[in-house]
Parts: sequence; C-alpha cells; structure tokens
Amino acid sequence: MDELLKEWCKELKERENELAPKDVDRALAYAEDLLQGLVKLRSFPQGVSIFGSARLSEKSPYYQSARKLGGLLAQHGHPVVTGGGHGIMAAASHGAYEYGGRVLGLNIELPHEQTLNQWATDNMEFRYFFARKVMLTMAAKVYVFYPGGFGTLDEFFDILTIMQTGKMPQMPMFLIGKSFWKPFEKFMATRLEANGLITKGDRQIYKITDDIMEVVRAAEKIGHHKIDENIYDSMKIKKRK
Repeated sequence: MDELLKEWCKELKERENELAPKDVDRALAYAEDLLQGLVKLRSFPQGVSIFGSARLSEKSPYYQSARKLGGLLAQHGHPVVTGGGHGIMAAASHGAYEYGGRVLGLNIELPHEQTLNQWATDNMEFRYFFARKVMLTMAAKVYVFYPGGFGTLDEFFDILTIMQTGKMPQMPMFLIGKSFWKPFEKFMATRLEANGLITKGDRQIYKITDDIMEVVRAAEKIGHHKIDENIYDSMKIKKRK
C-alpha cells in the first residue's frame, strides 16, 4: 500500500498544473499521514484496538473494566492499540503497561482536550481523523468498543460498514456494557433491520457483552502475528486503470 501512495504522490506532482496549489498541498498532507502510519504499523504486531470515551474518569466502572482488559491482554501477549488519549484509552493503556505489554497510542492533533496519555510505549500523532482511523483498524485483529460519544460511534460504524461491505475481513467486534448498548441494539433491530435498512445477519458482525474474557479468548483464537505480518496483506489491492 505504501508503494501505491508513493505513486499517487508522484502523479500529484506531475499533474500539479491541473490542480489548485492548496489541493496539492492537502493531498500530499493526507498521503504523508498515511505513509507515516503504515511505517509505524510495520514496527508493531497486530493487537487489539480499544475505543471509548476520553471523558470517563477512573471512578467509572467502564474505566476499571478497560484497565483490567488491558492487563489481561498484556498477560496473554496481545498488544493494546488505542487513540492515545485519556478516559477509556488511558485505562486500557495503563492496564497493559502495568503488565509489561506493548501499547500503541495513535493520537490526533486537536485544538484542545486530546493529549497523549503516559502509558503508551509506542505512539504517533496524526493530523487527520481518517488516516488515524485507517491505522486503528489495520493495527488490530480484534476491536473493542466501550461507551463513548460521536468519535467512538464514528469509529464503530466505520469499521462495521467496511466489514459489512467486504472491504476488510470480518474480525471480532465487541461492544462492552450490556446496559449501555441495549437501547442502541433495540434501535438497530426495530428501526434498521425491521425496515430492511440493514440485512438480516448484519447485527451478528458485532457482539454486546459484559465479559471481557470473551475479548481475550477471541484474540487467543486468532493467535499472535509476527511484526512483519498483517491480516490485510492477503487482501488484493485494486489499482486504478
């Protein structure tokens, strides 16, 4: 994929006179974010991406659950991947760090609020959300979603959609917190599926649970990948004609 991006950058330079200067700068900045992310991923074995609100404090039971999950994954040798911020991201990172696990924090530049938590053993900062989401997806073999706001839901639906449409392999997705996600699941069933807006079976792509050991078992079933291996390597990349 990095070769395709390099070809794209070359083409942009060749067609510079057809584009506004700002469009060229913007496209090259997108490519730089993606290229740096792909380089970082090649230095890190695929692990478990954990998503959730940056606003949840240490008093939250979800925070405590995420910290425990991070520790369990580290004990079983599975790296933890997060968006690098606070709340759930810090909780999972802290738990993994305590047990000597590797923690990849993929942070995002924002005017306020988002700073890298202290528990990441590896990190990268992105300018663009879409590039960061690509890396949060490619870095993992299992996906975990704790309660969160717009960002968490955006990441969930993004990954769910590309699994549903066959643009990536279907891999385990867990929503942690039955009481929190119950209204969401009702909406999915009675509004989307009942009205034919999603296909019957689409809701089987993810699982709602309170048992974090289900996440660990799913990661164990997939096994441990070497640093130079990635699930996406087996997927065919379509080149433009």
